[in-house]
Amino acid sequence: MSFVDEFKKLKWDDVRLSIYAKNAADVELALSNPKCTLEDFKALISPAAEPYLERMAQRSQAITRQRFGNTVSFYIPLYLSNLCANACTYCGFSMENRIKRKTLDSKEIAEEVEAIKQMNFDSVLLVTGEHESKVGISYFRKTLPEIKERFSYVAMEVQPLELQQYVELKSLGLDAVMVYQETYHPSTYSQHHLRGNKTDFLFRLETPDRLAKAGIDKVGIGALIGLEEWRTDCFFTATHLEYLERKYWKTRYSISFPRLRPCEGALQPKSVMTDKQLVQLICAYRILNPEVELSLSTRESAVFRDNVIPLGITSISAASKTQPGGYANPAVELEQFTISDERSAKEVAESVRSIGLEPVWKDWDKAYSG
Repeated sequence: MSFVDEFKKLKWDDVRLSIYAKNAADVELALSNPKCTLEDFKALISPAAEPYLERMAQRSQAITRQRFGNTVSFYIPLYLSNLCANACTYCGFSMENRIKRKTLDSKEIAEEVEAIKQMNFDSVLLVTGEHESKVGISYFRKTLPEIKERFSYVAMEVQPLELQQYVELKSLGLDAVMVYQETYHPSTYSQHHLRGNKTDFLFRLETPDRLAKAGIDKVGIGALIGLEEWRTDCFFTATHLEYLERKYWKTRYSISFPRLRPCEGALQPKSVMTDKQLVQLICAYRILNPEVELSLSTRESAVFRDNVIPLGITSISAASKTQPGGYANPAVELEQFTISDERSAKEVAESVRSIGLEPVWKDWDKAYSG
């Protein structure tokens, strides 16, 4: 059994119509229920909920402060390689883009790590393109322990791996893995993933199951907002989260909110999400699930992040570079996507403090795990 079994019971068009059929009474009911259900979540992400944004924001903020206190976790992405064997329509690293390719060696990684440590980070997200032979398990075996020596918490966003490979990487210090489905609509997925292992929709869909079985501390899921109708995709994400928490209750989970950003061979979003709608979605997720980590990257602008962080966000990146070698040697390679919040880590931390929250530079300490 995996999420695939539950996924196959859901019909995309039925879910979409159900969301758009919600009305003001459904939203009122969802906001009055002490425990939000998936059916309530449909109402909260529906067009009918847009007039209720202030109420949703107040409830979301109260839940967040009650569960997470006045803290925001900081992390930074470390891009190890832009090699990729996939052809994806929305990504600057796609194999079909003619860009200079780069994979960091041990010396270059050490330089990047030193630059990152100078910025005070103790939680790092390792990112690569998906290239199984050149940036696969053999590369991770060598590089992960070198990086783990300098950071309390190490996450990865790389190609989906097999269960035993995750078990091995956990033994080498891996704490978390982010694996985004991009879209839960199979035919749309196939339209955007043209070549490479990433064309396997179901293998990717089962990856969070493998991660939880391997005992990985935290699993990140989500949809790339804009590939498909965003409300329906995000309901499928919520359903995926509900399944994972029910089956693998010892694992922690996070959700991210990547909206399509300009990149090489830029793709126009099929479904445009406004800033107001992104706030609505963040608040809906928080009302649905008080425990889940909600993460917002530097894809979003400084002004937007400063305003929305207090409402439900618990984890943010800062000072991000999205190319290999970008911290020690800026502007060497093509970026995966263009960032929007270009402030330094210090500036972001000062901004967070100015709204009454405290930056936390490391993730969960295993000493507190049961």
